[in-house]
Amino acid sequence: MKPLPTPPPLITTRWFNSDGPPALAGRVVAVYAFQMLCPGCVANALPQAQRLREAFAETDLAVIGLHTVFEHHEANTPAALEAFLHEYRIRFPVGIDAPDPSGGPIPQTMRAYALQGTPSLLLFDRQGRLVHKLFGHPPDLTLGAAVQALVQSGEAAATAGSAEAADGCADGVCAAPTV
Repeated sequence: MKPLPTPPPLITTRWFNSDGPPALAGRVVAVYAFQMLCPGCVANALPQAQRLREAFAETDLAVIGLHTVFEHHEANTPAALEAFLHEYRIRFPVGIDAPDPSGGPIPQTMRAYALQGTPSLLLFDRQGRLVHKLFGHPPDLTLGAAVQALVQSGEAAATAGSAEAADGCADGVCAAPTV
């Protein structure tokens, strides 16, 4: 899949399990957009995010939650989210998607990425390019293979370094020509 253009930033109002926006440079990043009152998020996406966090080194993969509330605003407060994260033992950074400044129901990051709902997954390569956007819950093996491919492609690029041959290939890894 051809990477999409550099994505917009996550627009958040508060972070949990982090002092602020986590440092992402040089890592593959998986962003799970969720709502704590979304059954698919609680049963599938958040447990998958926790398994993904455990499966890869933090130097290779950042797993981030984005609490993006587009319904039931009165029940999805920061205090309720804090209790939810504690009860479900979610330890990776979670940001609260900033509300629409004009008062609409769709938060800013959700709108910027044109997310259809929750759960949604955004997967970025080490260069910060959005390479997968998915509404729903992918199978663990499919997601794990995609993340591993992104992690390995970054390792291969770092290994090739300046020794890259004139044809764009080094050590069996070939770079796509730039246009």
